[in-house]
Amino acid sequence: MAKPTLKKIALYSLGAFSGALLTLSIQSYANEQKEVLPVQSIRTMAEVYGQIKANYVENKSDDEILEGAMKGMVANLDPHSEYMTLKDYGDLKESTSGEFGGLGMEIGSEDSFIKVVAPIEDTPAERAGVKSGDIIVKINEESTRGMTTTEAVKKMRGKPGTKITLTLSRKDETQPIVVHLTRAIIKVKSVRHHLLEPGYGYVRITQFQERTVPSLVESIQALTKENQAPLKGLVLDLRDDPGGLLNGAVGVSAVFLEHGAKVVSTKGRDKQAGMNLSAVPQDYMMSNSSSDPLIGLPAEIKNIPVTVLTNSGSASASEIVAGALQDHKRAVIVGTQSFGKGSVQTVLPLSNGGAVKLTTALYYTPNDRSIQAQGITPDVEVQDKNRKFESREADLGGHLSNPLGGTEVKGNLWQDSTPAKDNAASEPANAAAGKEQGAKAETEDKDDILSRRIPNPAKDAQLRKALDLIKDPAQWQKSLGLAAKKPAAKKAKEE
Repeated sequence: MAKPTLKKIALYSLGAFSGALLTLSIQSYANEQKEVLPVQSIRTMAEVYGQIKANYVENKSDDEILEGAMKGMVANLDPHSEYMTLKDYGDLKESTSGEFGGLGMEIGSEDSFIKVVAPIEDTPAERAGVKSGDIIVKINEESTRGMTTTEAVKKMRGKPGTKITLTLSRKDETQPIVVHLTRAIIKVKSVRHHLLEPGYGYVRITQFQERTVPSLVESIQALTKENQAPLKGLVLDLRDDPGGLLNGAVGVSAVFLEHGAKVVSTKGRDKQAGMNLSAVPQDYMMSNSSSDPLIGLPAEIKNIPVTVLTNSGSASASEIVAGALQDHKRAVIVGTQSFGKGSVQTVLPLSNGGAVKLTTALYYTPNDRSIQAQGITPDVEVQDKNRKFESREADLGGHLSNPLGGTEVKGNLWQDSTPAKDNAASEPANAAAGKEQGAKAETEDKDDILSRRIPNPAKDAQLRKALDLIKDPAQWQKSLGLAAKKPAAKKAKEE
């Protein structure tokens, strides 16, 4: 194509696109007298569009170019905002129903790659050894660099029974880890329970879904029946629970709090007040529910000692529950710092059938604390010896800072406490040691997975501490709110 023709196309596209953008922008800003229309930026965007249409090596349709622009515009806001096509929006609605095809993990983005927030219990991802904090660098043979989380989800989902290979980067490993998985229908059982010993129960929540609250009540009823007497204490395990539905978080909190107690609030732009959710049926009942799921809850559950287990994989809804119970001094938080995702995403449907998922507010605990990029600090800190690396919200590129200031809490790489030997060993000895270490690590991974399904305080230091506390009401009482007594992070100075 001759240069004059290219120029004509570019100018035509530039003029038409710029005119359309200006018209739409003027309409959008008609009621916003305080905003100044960014005319030059719109012209520059239209100029880029025109150059692509005229000079790019491949012929791209208008829809392709504009969809890419919309995705980039939203993705640049923060790690949790994104533009969704019609198909993406459908996949999102499917993922909260409790049954879908895939691998079973919550993912985010970091440094243009895909990052595992937490594998979901009893899914192909967990069984393959995928861990919280892993970076997925390849899906089959395709690099994930620059891939959105929605695009990654689409590639990892597929027909049940089909194979997929993930290449992982892990902080404590020198070589990439290649795992081969088989896609399956993910039937997430969000609540499990176990009687640890007479009088003391254990409930694990893997994800907050539509049936989480009634399932929790059923688990407590089952534990009481198995115990043949009222429970004396309960451990609530929220480790590696990536979150889920807000109603579920409010309902779980309401199980342990007095009626009407404040659970969580939100604040939007300029700290404008948003929702205020409390332990009342209208704030936790699902729209398709006809009765209060807390009816039939054993009365003693409101008063017995409760401990909550958290780690860096406890995010969003998990942090809402932990924060509410901690602020009301209803539970002692045990474990390590939570993930720190304190933002609210609102899905706004669009006229084309797609949607835009935008961060529209931040969560605040009953004591008006924001957990964004900081997380929930445990009252009693207990490290997990099998968890060598912890990754958090503050590690994600483009994350929102905490509106109250303070120090952000990033991930940690826990070094092996075994001292290194100075003398060099022979290659056969090294090989043997490597095999032995690999076998030991594999055994520990299996033990860690099994301990979540059949909790064993003898092999789980965090669970053991949580159990010891509820068995000693005096010590449990002393431990309530200990995190608030720790040295507070200094508020960032305003420049």
